Amino acid sequence: MQSRVVGAAALGVAAVAVMATGAGGPRQGALAIIGFAAGVSLYQASFGFTSAWRRMIVERRGVGLRAQLAMLAMAIVVFYPLLAMGSLFGLPLSGFVTPVGLALCLGAFIFGVGMQLGGGCGSGVLYTVGGGATRMMATLGAFIAGSLIATADPFAWTRWPSLGAYSIIDSLGAPLALVLVLATLAALAFLATQAERRAHGEVQALSWRGPFNLARGPWPLALGAVALALVNIATLVVAGRPWGITSAFALWGARIATATSVDVAAWPYWRGDPALDQSLFADVASVMNFGVMLGALAAAGLAGKFAPVWRVPLASLVAAILGGLMMGFGARLATGCNIGAFFSGVASGSAHGVVWLVFAAVGNVLGVRLRPLFALPK
Repeated sequence: MQSRVVGAAALGVAAVAVMATGAGGPRQGALAIIGFAAGVSLYQASFGFTSAWRRMIVERRGVGLRAQLAMLAMAIVVFYPLLAMGSLFGLPLSGFVTPVGLALCLGAFIFGVGMQLGGGCGSGVLYTVGGGATRMMATLGAFIAGSLIATADPFAWTRWPSLGAYSIIDSLGAPLALVLVLATLAALAFLATQAERRAHGEVQALSWRGPFNLARGPWPLALGAVALALVNIATLVVAGRPWGITSAFALWGARIATATSVDVAAWPYWRGDPALDQSLFADVASVMNFGVMLGALAAAGLAGKFAPVWRVPLASLVAAILGGLMMGFGARLATGCNIGAFFSGVASGSAHGVVWLVFAAVGNVLGVRLRPLFALPK
């Protein structure tokens, strides 16, 4: 069975790459392969933002958080000079720099709560679904629904007050910005280390130690951090923009709603957006998301762990749906998730990436406290 799973994943990503190439050219096809690599990396390294933050909140274990900071550091060393150049081999390069406002703050907080109830984040939901986690299929479905609901703008959130966008690269220049952000990441890693040492008397090492199989896994977190930094760098170089996930969920929801005769095109959020009429394989985030799920499927098969369990406790299922709705709604308000807003936002030198982290972290604290209500372990 496991070999058939790997074969199906390989055929699937090949098909996605061919269709993406037809819809958007060779670069678009290459993005399917980059997404596939992201899915393999996420699965084999078990690189979860949600679980890492929960361990820091509950256990004061910061190895997962330090892996994320290392990933960010590796990415910005390449991102900042490239974004300052503005183009590479004739391809314009632009980061994710979006306004900081009330919608961002509330959206990040809601997303943070949803992470802990849903059991994943933007990237986590994709790779666990691809790896055969049936509960997360409910989270993904609700994620898509929540994203669609947000685009209806039920609370007029698109007109809430904002301070505007701020790029540290544009303001200070790439060299100084790079030094300041690297120093900040180092300080955060130091604080996480000190918190863990005070709680346990020792610190779990973020290292390459221990035997591992590149194909079958599991990978050390350090390797996962390197791989995901390379994924985002490759995305910037190939697509001309960083890695993003959740805009595709909103688009999928809109396409499903349109197919059921809902006039989504009349909503202000979607008015004039050509994506509603184009092939999904012309959408960067969609192609990469397909690749992530297929990469995780292949990794699960290679590891011999693809074994979906279809019985999910009711309370856990309710939490999955509620968490997915919150993440979908929150991600639209915040213009992204842990990947598009946090990882790619910080890598782009945008202030909104840091603000997203602060409010999402507060949401995670509340989400952890709510988990026992749904019989979910802390």
